[in-house]
Amino acid sequence: MNTLATRASTHESTREAAAATAPRFDMYGPIHKALRSFMCDTLLLVGRMDTGDAAELDATLAQVDALLVLCLNHLEHENAFVHAAIEARRPAGASRTADDHVEHIETIAALREETAALRRAKAPTQPLLAHRLYHHLSLFVAENLQHMHIEETANNAALWALYSDAELHEIHARLIASIPPAQELLVARWMIPAVCPMERAAIVGHAKSQMPPEAFLGVLAHVRPHMDQPGWLKLAAALGVPASLGLSA
Repeated sequence: MNTLATRASTHESTREAAAATAPRFDMYGPIHKALRSFMCDTLLLVGRMDTGDAAELDATLAQVDALLVLCLNHLEHENAFVHAAIEARRPAGASRTADDHVEHIETIAALREETAALRRAKAPTQPLLAHRLYHHLSLFVAENLQHMHIEETANNAALWALYSDAELHEIHARLIASIPPAQELLVARWMIPAVCPMERAAIVGHAKSQMPPEAFLGVLAHVRPHMDQPGWLKLAAALGVPASLGLSA
């Protein structure tokens, strides 16, 4: 907790500077909401997992694997596009979060090894290995929550000082274009339910303008089961789609 308090104090002026320049284009916000939702949901699943239920064990570890792959891909995208943009105009300007990424890569590899070990384990040792995975995943989530806060304050302040919104949109567009469709669908599943109605309408409205109608409706049907009813009704009204879309008959 001392570390968290120190970091909060260190970035107090940065938070104030970022707030003073708002609203600006924030490429971190929506994806970080998706990651927070995915991380917390997965952590809860691991914590309550019944290792004696083979189907539940397999499904939970599959979600852990998917989370870790997405986290790895996300930090690679940030390194290649966001950190590179900061450091192109402010050398070493993203060094703090870039150093964090090196540690995160190592932690992700260790967590994947623990997940594989739990899959291979015999029944008597599974509860102990599951408990170890839960604690180590908890630490990874905690570190990422602090890390994402720094990116959303210090790194955003740097981006906003160094680039116009038009330039930031262009960087973000190149980042999005580098993501394969299957990963985009996974991100949509976690991002769309996690953001606020205004963000949701903007994100999905932009996707609607970029995708063929059939593909767009497919994405909505994929996301719909994971949304709460009030949020879905607001989105359906904003998009002009039937509120019954994606529901079983």
